[in-house]
Amino acid sequence: MRPTGCGRTSCVRRAARVRARVSLTEYFVTDGARWLWQFRLDQMAADPGQARWMVRQAVVGDKGLVVGHAGFHGPPDEVGRVEIGYSVAPDFRRQGYARSALIELLRPAAAEPAVTTVRAAISPDNVASLGTISGFGFVEVGEQWDEEDGLELVFEVPARRVPAA
Repeated sequence: MRPTGCGRTSCVRRAARVRARVSLTEYFVTDGARWLWQFRLDQMAADPGQARWMVRQAVVGDKGLVVGHAGFHGPPDEVGRVEIGYSVAPDFRRQGYARSALIELLRPAAAEPAVTTVRAAISPDNVASLGTISGFGFVEVGEQWDEEDGLELVFEVPARRVPAA
C-alpha cells in the first residue's frame, strides 16, 4: 500500500531527499535508471564486498541536486582490470560533470594496488563521452557488442596514470 499522493516516481524522489539528503531529477527515476539501481543492488546482495566498486553519485552544491552517476561495473577482474561507467542528466551535460566524475573514478583506481587497468566501453555515436575520455591517455583496444547498448568501442588506460585535477 502506498501513502496518499505518493506515485512511484514521487516516492523514490521523496525517499532520496529524506534519507540521503539529495534531490533527484526525473532522469534518475526512469525505468532505465531504476533497472541500473536494481542491477547494482542485486550485485551487492550477491557479494557485499563489491559495494565499494558500485555506483556513486555526483552532487552539485549546497542544494544537494544529483546531476549524474558514476562507478565501476564491479571489482577488478583476474588481470586487475576495472570498467568504469558514468552518466549525466541531460539538463546538466556539457558543464564538466562527466569529466569530474571520470577523475573521481580514476583516482581510487590508481590508489588500489589490485587495479592495473581502467576500461571504458563507449558507443561510437556517443561523441560527448568519447570527448570526455580524450586527454586521459585512454587507447582504443577493440570493440564489443553490448546487449543493452549495441556496438561499443573499448578503451583502456594504465591505472597509475592519474590526471591532474
